[in-house]
Amino acid sequence: MNVIIVGGGNIGYYLAEKLSEKHYVVLIEKEPKLSQEIASKINCLVITGDGCDPEVLKNAGIKKADVVAAVTGNDEDNLIVCQIAKEIFNVKRTVARVNNPKNEKTFSELGVDIPVSGTSLIAKVIEEEVNLEDITSLFAFRRGKLSILRVDLPENSPIINKKLKELVLPENSVIVAVIRENQIFMVKEDFVFKEYDEVIAITEVENETMLLNFLIGEIKEE
Repeated sequence: MNVIIVGGGNIGYYLAEKLSEKHYVVLIEKEPKLSQEIASKINCLVITGDGCDPEVLKNAGIKKADVVAAVTGNDEDNLIVCQIAKEIFNVKRTVARVNNPKNEKTFSELGVDIPVSGTSLIAKVIEEEVNLEDITSLFAFRRGKLSILRVDLPENSPIINKKLKELVLPENSVIVAVIRENQIFMVKEDFVFKEYDEVIAITEVENETMLLNFLIGEIKEE
């Protein structure tokens, strides 16, 4: 898979480090000092330039890119990068970091395939554990109609001491990860849920209450 990452901050750095183990990665960073530092640490091509410039993207090989991930600290730049990738270069999959969660819906409406809130725990999951293919599959249900939940499991949660494979989750819902004692676990079939686990899950918006009920027990209407 050919991946272009725009932005050399923490998220961009760890994405490049992780993905370059198995894929061809090009990272674009506008700050010369930072791009040189990254190039000295990661085994991938690092280009100094503005990812919002089509010529810079072209030099990075965007015509052959399978995925473009814009993960700078500026929402406008991330949106522009993804729109250029889609509309000019016909890139199949775009990922954008959304620094202001209020912009997440707008990003989806404007064609970004995978808007990821920089303030949500999903960002931490991307940095440390999940590769881009996993994130792409998670967000593939129905663009713009997803809800990301972080739930602390109470002691009376109906899923305590159960394995993932024993759970029948609501339709189009998936448990992405569990944070336990400051460690992130990618849940597999035999993963056992414990009291006070922080569960990160994704579901369709209309199934949000159903998934919450499933994870923590029935929510009583006031």
